[in-house]
Amino acid sequence: MNELEIKNVCFSYTGEEYVINNINLSLGEGELVSILGVSGCGKSTLFNVVSGLRKPQKGKIILDGEDITGKSGKISYMLQKDLLLPYRTIEDNVALPLILSGTKKKKARLAVQDGMKKFGLDGTQKKYPCELSGGMRQRAALLRTYMFSGKAALLDEPFSALDTLTKSEMHSWYLGVMDEIKLSTLFITHDIDEAILLSDRICLMTGKPATLSEEIVINEPRPRSRDFTLTPEFLAYKKQILSKL
Repeated sequence: MNELEIKNVCFSYTGEEYVINNINLSLGEGELVSILGVSGCGKSTLFNVVSGLRKPQKGKIILDGEDITGKSGKISYMLQKDLLLPYRTIEDNVALPLILSGTKKKKARLAVQDGMKKFGLDGTQKKYPCELSGGMRQRAALLRTYMFSGKAALLDEPFSALDTLTKSEMHSWYLGVMDEIKLSTLFITHDIDEAILLSDRICLMTGKPATLSEEIVINEPRPRSRDFTLTPEFLAYKKQILSKL
């Protein structure tokens, strides 16, 4: 069964010309699918619709069999910035989705401890965001996203603000942890290398109004090492994508 289904979605900010048109996409359990396209093509607009922040003029969003079209707070959504609250400790930042849903703070703190270990954050529980590196802050933000919804998540360029070395380290870490937690993920990026390295499938968003014009399956086992980016297979995928964008 698909965790998330986007069915015939069309959206316009003005009610006239569509920004995205007839978007269809399914996301299986534990699958990572990237939406790849140039800046301003409509990727974030699609995520705003899927997350319920915007209601489409046409189409439906189905999460685990439930129609969540136009309903916010149903699917986790992580933006480019980590948005950790500076006055809360890391464990309280991570536990925030549980606390907001009515869980007592003490119980919520206990509930996130296993995730803190899995995400390499053990020992940072009582620290504040300003005390962590950019990569560790992103780990905390990703764990908070996971705690919000263990079924499916929307990640909008979560690694784009990191420097090259930290980004490379985060890719390796992320591939490992995703293989363990099996979180179904839609991932926005305009970085072709990142999309090929991380994804099971890549959907290309092109045109005006934007649509998903092509799907490319990455037939390589996960998790993939960084050395995969140096292989002929990787370069073949990259050439294919560049020819379509």
